[in-house]
Amino acid sequence: MVDNAMAGRKSKGGHVATIALGNLSRLGLLVGSLLFASALTPTLVPRDPLPQGALAGLCFFIGYAIGAFVTWLWVYLGLPRIDRWQIATRYAAAVISLACVVAALWRSADWQNSVRHAVGMPPVDSFNPFIVCGIAAVTFAVLLVLARLAKGLAVVIDRPMRRYIPPRVAITLAVTLTTVILWSLASDVLARAVFRLLDASYRQYDALLEPERPQPGEAQRTGSPSSLISWNELGRAGREFVASGPRASDIGAITERPALEPIRVYVGLQSEQTAEGRARLALEELKRQGGFSRSVLIVITPTGTGWVDPAAIDTVEYLHDGDIASVAVQYSYLSSPLSLLAHPEYGADTARALFSQIYSYWTKLPKETRPKLYLYGLSLGAMNSQQSTRLFEMIDDPVQGALWSGPPFTSALWKSITEERNAGSLASLPEFRDGRLIRFMNQDGFPGQEIPQTWGPLRIVYLQYASDPIVFFSFEDFYRSPDWMREPLASDVSPQLRWYPIVTGFQLVLDMLVANKTPMGFGHVYAPEHYIDAWVAVTDVRGWSQSQLAVLKRHFTVLQETNASSAKDDAGTGYEGRGD
Repeated sequence: MVDNAMAGRKSKGGHVATIALGNLSRLGLLVGSLLFASALTPTLVPRDPLPQGALAGLCFFIGYAIGAFVTWLWVYLGLPRIDRWQIATRYAAAVISLACVVAALWRSADWQNSVRHAVGMPPVDSFNPFIVCGIAAVTFAVLLVLARLAKGLAVVIDRPMRRYIPPRVAITLAVTLTTVILWSLASDVLARAVFRLLDASYRQYDALLEPERPQPGEAQRTGSPSSLISWNELGRAGREFVASGPRASDIGAITERPALEPIRVYVGLQSEQTAEGRARLALEELKRQGGFSRSVLIVITPTGTGWVDPAAIDTVEYLHDGDIASVAVQYSYLSSPLSLLAHPEYGADTARALFSQIYSYWTKLPKETRPKLYLYGLSLGAMNSQQSTRLFEMIDDPVQGALWSGPPFTSALWKSITEERNAGSLASLPEFRDGRLIRFMNQDGFPGQEIPQTWGPLRIVYLQYASDPIVFFSFEDFYRSPDWMREPLASDVSPQLRWYPIVTGFQLVLDMLVANKTPMGFGHVYAPEHYIDAWVAVTDVRGWSQSQLAVLKRHFTVLQETNASSAKDDAGTGYEGRGD
């Protein structure tokens, strides 16, 4: 934005048109305060004061910039102004804006508590609005300073051009060039430097050997001296996956039946140079351990860091008395959002390579003795797992099913199924055709859905929470209310949730960044008891009564509480330390 000084025009009253980068704009204050207030309203995930204040300050600045730009454009186009009321309207705008901000801060605790109540968190303290206000003020001030620097650059570019071209053309070119320069610096220079730094940091973290996870000595475990895969090359997430989980004795203590030692195969990024090489190594290690002699085989696509959610795999190992094998291959060191931005093709390529190797060998085995084959993925892993197979390739010999939890909004298959859901079904919990192939579930299972008792030969379940922004965000949320927000809201969503132009989009972006900080069973943190219900449906679990399933769910609830109280985030089963 460029003021009247750049245009060489001053009003007769001697005042330069008020814009975002000069004296405070009246319209900017009004629009900014409205967006500020909207930013404090409920969304999907509870927020701490720091991100809440930063978002409110950002929205105030965006609103201010919009109002200030409209003011500048009005003057730039030579439209009539009423200069005599400038002082009065400026004071009126300031008072109205201040009143809007104060009213929003006064309501902010109640708004935030409505979100926290929906996910079972305690209310915020009474001092919370003051912290939010302070952080918002600092955020707005920093953004305003950066905007002034951008304006200064535009002025430097504009002045020499005025000697050769008309002023208005010079202004337009100056603003355009400034935008291109700043965008290039931010995307090409700064972003790449940040990604390189993060990639190096995650790689170093991934290489750390945790003292609580010594190398296994049993020959039939990945990373042991007899394994085809070195313990040091598994990576942090791989070592956690291999070393954790229930043993046969743990399973038998709950089921009161004989149990086998579950087989877990994992290949880290350092084990081979290519995705195809790591996939072949995973197949050979799976064969070495006897994975194809088990009743159930699960091909896992991990999250961005290579993390496998123990809440998903531990539970299914109990349900099948340990007569199960699972295999996963790492494709990145970065967290899921960063991996998606930096190398979106890596995950899909690795998932495709692993499935191709496993499926090709599996189809050559006798159907009556080979294991039932399933797919699993969480978050980015769910999206890449969906891309690992082609339906037409396995029409004659399909896998038995898939469980995909928390699929990101960018998942093409999930999105197309949701858009083609049955008329009258909810966007947050769709029903698809007759339910024999694909079903959606949340914390309550399959509530209110008219689905048949019997499945088809292939069972696919999407486990998703209505409070998970990683599932339900869309870029259209910035300018259009989403379907799931116009329908009856789920119990884990604040009843005060409303859509606001621009603001809701930014709210959901922030929600995605903190979606892993919710209590288990909400947001992007999927609970063992819900995985149990999902696996029962997907893998057609037999021999478990409802009372026995309740005992198993209670076991995992106690385990979570024990881990939380001991504050061992990365030890044991890892339920409190998420790596996605």
